[in-house]
Amino acid sequence: MTPAVFLDRDGVINVDHGYVHTPDTFDFIDGVFDACAYFQRQGYLLVVVTNQSGIGRGLFSEAQFQQLTAWMLARFEQEGIHIDGVYHCPHHPDDGCDCRKPAPGLLRQAIREHDIDVARSLMLGDKAADMAAAAAAGVGRRILVRSGQALSHADAGQADEIWDSIREASSLTLCHPKP
Repeated sequence: MTPAVFLDRDGVINVDHGYVHTPDTFDFIDGVFDACAYFQRQGYLLVVVTNQSGIGRGLFSEAQFQQLTAWMLARFEQEGIHIDGVYHCPHHPDDGCDCRKPAPGLLRQAIREHDIDVARSLMLGDKAADMAAAAAAGVGRRILVRSGQALSHADAGQADEIWDSIREASSLTLCHPKP
């Protein structure tokens, strides 16, 4: 079993401009490539888990999401980084599905499909919903980043750590998988 870094997309990988669905509105967060390369060198799988309610709201299509995802993955590959999986919830928040974070469905699917050592894994997210999904899935370390949404005291209380941005990863020595 291999540990993974679960990454929320909007607010962690890219600037959250709201319903980002085209490359011209997709701005990578400064340091994301260095951080992901660092995690990869440490032996982590890289898995994106993202709510995409813009699909369920009719703001963009599943095909547009897939096109943007292919573009994003190609950009990571250009930087020598392999993303092991991208899991998304296309549902409207009122649909009551089990894949929309804070539900753990996306993470559990990735854990099964990639034989992930969940106890040694990390979740990097910018919302309390990311932390709740990670806790429900048994993810060992939950890290809230400030590069996305404004954080409340309650949000911060759900995280094991708070970073200003994903770019902090490559400067920390404590990101090694736990034994």
